[in-house]
Amino acid sequence: MALHRDIFWVGRQWAVTGAGIQAVDQRLRGVLDIEIARLWDDDLVHSRRAKPGVNAADFEKALTVARERFPQTPDPIVAQLEALGVVEAPAASPVVPAMVLRVEGRLARFLPQWRVRR
Repeated sequence: MALHRDIFWVGRQWAVTGAGIQAVDQRLRGVLDIEIARLWDDDLVHSRRAKPGVNAADFEKALTVARERFPQTPDPIVAQLEALGVVEAPAASPVVPAMVLRVEGRLARFLPQWRVRR
């Protein structure tokens, strides 16, 4: 898997990108990558750290930078948008208001029609 286009930090073996922590060596094809949603999963982090050939100091630096950039939130998409500067603050309520129909008591043949033109 290629590195994500948003690169925040690059070390010798690891990079912090818009997708999370990714291995710089592309021959691994994303096997050791950690997504943003799983940055705070200690079991996954320990399993990646225990793999042979992992530069522990570089991995720790990448993990620190990634956890600072993507703080632990219930929704990883909101965290990524906040890190990129798209969203200033989390939405107050993700509930979509109900659709209100205003055609009560009117005959359908007298309602305005609309068509999609091609």
